[in-house]
Amino acid sequence: MRIRMSIRPMVAAAVTVGALVASSSAMAAAPTGVYAPFNGCPYNNAAVQSCLKSSNTIGSFKFGSASVPLAAATPVVLQGGYSLDDNTGLTTWYDAANGFATLPAQPLKVPGGLIGLVSTGGFSGFLIDLFNAAVASVNDVYATAELAGPVKFDYVNFAFGFDDPAVTLPIKVHLTNPFLGSSCYIGTNSSPITLKLTVGTTHPPAPNTSITGDRGTLTSTPDGTVLTATNSKLVDNAFSVPAANNCGYLPLDKLIITAGVNLKEGLPSAAGKNSAILQGTSYIGDRAATQASVH
Repeated sequence: MRIRMSIRPMVAAAVTVGALVASSSAMAAAPTGVYAPFNGCPYNNAAVQSCLKSSNTIGSFKFGSASVPLAAATPVVLQGGYSLDDNTGLTTWYDAANGFATLPAQPLKVPGGLIGLVSTGGFSGFLIDLFNAAVASVNDVYATAELAGPVKFDYVNFAFGFDDPAVTLPIKVHLTNPFLGSSCYIGTNSSPITLKLTVGTTHPPAPNTSITGDRGTLTSTPDGTVLTATNSKLVDNAFSVPAANNCGYLPLDKLIITAGVNLKEGLPSAAGKNSAILQGTSYIGDRAATQASVH
């Protein structure tokens, strides 16, 4: 018996497979070689002159009495592009593109977890039971920094190590744990934690004392199109931190749990009691050369 098959379904299938392969190839196009760090750079925007990626694996965020460390496995990354006005020295920042986030979500594990984060002093019977059940099921708490406003980058301050901010980063911190609900934040879009990070020296109010960042060790590719700053260190310890808000589920539960978080962590926390240290590797690349490398 001969089996007859229509060629049309086969052609349609081939066309579909070809389209999927082409689509996949297009999606996979990205900067290559020494320009590989700049996959989030808006290199198709002709107004951009340079690409920037800062990947930080050492340091910590200290808000009130809580300290969350950075680690190699969970780098805090800032990426995008910028242009520099040669006449005024002013830098214009451009957010990341190509499906990448300017500040990619990176959950950082909070030491001590839920037990270390929440004071149970104000809890009554059923809330104590709920808290104990939550801890028994999952104690881990993660803090994720999210942008709460526009980023500012100052190339001159970064390149010459001036004390003025190299990066201004308004953030809010999302605390996640089943017990805390889905909307527990420190800071908001209207009242963010505003980090004014410098590679120079800070001038905080007491009780904090000055700390100093570092531009890092600078190396360049032979053609000068990529600059790498190894062990660059951005610091700020002069910012304030607002109270946590909206932690929990039900209205009464939110009121008490949020109060417990703020009591335990000493929030809100005035300027001079907090710090941010981000140390790692920063890359600056020529935008046109980056675009030309895309395959």
